[in-house]
Amino acid sequence: MTKPDFKRLLTVGPAVAMTAVSMVLTLAVIVMWLGGSMPWGIALVVGVGLDGGWLATLAYERRLARQGDHSNAITGVGWGFGAVATGVLVAHALGEPSPGPWLAVAWLPLAAKALWLVHGLWERTALTPAALDRIATIQQGARDQAAIARAELRAEAGTEETRLDAVTGAGKRVAEAQAKAARRLSGAWSELDGVRQGDGTGRALTCVTERVAPASQDASQPRWQLPVWGSFEELAAIEAPALTDDAIDRIVTELRASTNPPMTYNALAAAFRKAGHSAGETRLRASWKRVTTAEAVGQ
Repeated sequence: MTKPDFKRLLTVGPAVAMTAVSMVLTLAVIVMWLGGSMPWGIALVVGVGLDGGWLATLAYERRLARQGDHSNAITGVGWGFGAVATGVLVAHALGEPSPGPWLAVAWLPLAAKALWLVHGLWERTALTPAALDRIATIQQGARDQAAIARAELRAEAGTEETRLDAVTGAGKRVAEAQAKAARRLSGAWSELDGVRQGDGTGRALTCVTERVAPASQDASQPRWQLPVWGSFEELAAIEAPALTDDAIDRIVTELRASTNPPMTYNALAAAFRKAGHSAGETRLRASWKRVTTAEAVGQ
């Protein structure tokens, strides 16, 4: 038995079983109910007629379902037979001294009809094995892609974390090296300054070389002045006068005329600055455009 057949049996089996039980109960109740007032054969015909009408309606409804069709009228008639069967069982139960057991089974006809409805819904939504396999393949592919995307994100996050750790470690080592060099340089400068300020330094150095500084009023011997390492006064930069646009145009024209073929802009800019001229990139490029445009118009 294949898997779809097994699933079909799970829905159609209970419906068939409950329908059979409901028909037997309905037939038995009609025979017992009407057997006292008419021959039992006639009562049996009445019960078989009710069950037969219900069974025929159900068979026709199942035929339409297999054809992919549906009839509201047939469905209504089927529910009507089920309601009549239920009414017969309820009426019989109410006439019995102990109605509880009969009322407990009075719902079986309507339940059987509901189970056939469930089976019809299953048939309308059932898929072939090929379709189910394709759906499973699509879902598995989607899960695989999601897993790959998560793995890529985790890998990228790990790589970025490793890179940040490396950069942070390198920066820490550089800072420690700079701090160590600063401490050593500060200690060397302190020692050099102490030696420079000492009175014995000049006497020691003048033993091996000539005196380089005259004696001061407070010192009996001339002092040997060591180089001073510290802040110094910055000289003001010499600012060249700014060139006018006409002067820049004249220089650009001369530079272009100095070569054949004329220089490109990059070569001209390098030659312009190599000649000692100073001008902003924007002004130099604007001058280039004016000169080249004028040359094109003149040709």
